[in-house]
This record gives sequence, structure tokens and C-alpha cells, in this order.
Amino acid sequence: MSGGSHAGRPSSWLVVAIIFIGFSVGGVALVIGPAWWLFWVGAAIVVAGGVLGLAVGIFSDVVVDEPRVIPEIVDYSLLGKQGAQRRGGRLGETDDKPTRTDTQDTPHG
Repeated sequence: MSGGSHAGRPSSWLVVAIIFIGFSVGGVALVIGPAWWLFWVGAAIVVAGGVLGLAVGIFSDVVVDEPRVIPEIVDYSLLGKQGAQRRGGRLGETDDKPTRTDTQDTPHG
């Protein structure tokens, strides 16, 4: 893999914009009234955006990042200063040997 990216296709961003507009219309309708007819117009825009999202394959834009080094500092003082202890204590992970996580094998670190 050359590098992770979350850019997405223009069609997917258009769908996101349509859904956001529908959500905004519905939110404004609740604030100004509530104006229920405008709320349902916003809800219909959101549903139309969802259907359009399925049509353009918005879920195929998911990109898995490359494996990255994630140092996990687990102890903090009361004033927020990080200590030297890391996951696993004295015998576990150290600063010079951070754990390398692969999102294919361990998706949650």
C-alpha cells in the first residue's frame, strides 16, 4: 500500500453534502417552529441522499491506513506530565521499541 488516504470520490462527497443539507433543513425547521412540514422535507432529503449514497457505492470509499507505530503512555501524573512507564510495565513495551500495529490483524490497536 502506498499510503492511507481518506479523500473519497467527488460523488461520495456530493452525497455527504446532500445528507448534511437535509439534516440542516430539518434542524432549522425544529428551531423556528417547529415547522413540521419543513422537518419532513429535510428528512426526505436525508433519505434521498442515503439512497443516492447506496447507488454511487459510498461505502466502497473506505481506505485502510498503513500500519503505524502507536506509543501508548498509560500513566500520567496529576499535573498531566507523562511518565516513563508504558504498556506492560517494566518488562513490557519501552520507548525504544514501540508496538507496531497492523490494522488488518488488530483493527483496534
